[in-house]
Amino acid sequence: MDLEMVKYLSKLGKLNFTDEELEKAAKDMTSIIEIMDTIKEIDITYEPIKDNHNVYLNGLREDAAMDSFPTEKILQNAVNSESCFVVPKVVE
Repeated sequence: MDLEMVKYLSKLGKLNFTDEELEKAAKDMTSIIEIMDTIKEIDITYEPIKDNHNVYLNGLREDAAMDSFPTEKILQNAVNSESCFVVPKVVE
């Protein structure tokens, strides 16, 4: 990354750098971009058999219907007696 681009980006970000700091930032940004370019080399093709080898479904519990918590118990601390909680309005 050239020095002019770093100056432009620092101006957009409202950052003030000395000349030495600009040169260091340019060097740092160049190395970051080089590292990011190596990501392009990674193979990201999806293989269902290979990609799901760590998924284990043997230890899951059985999905069984259960009674819910009693409404009366839940609403015993509610201010409103119309079977609901009143919350402050946040959207107009």
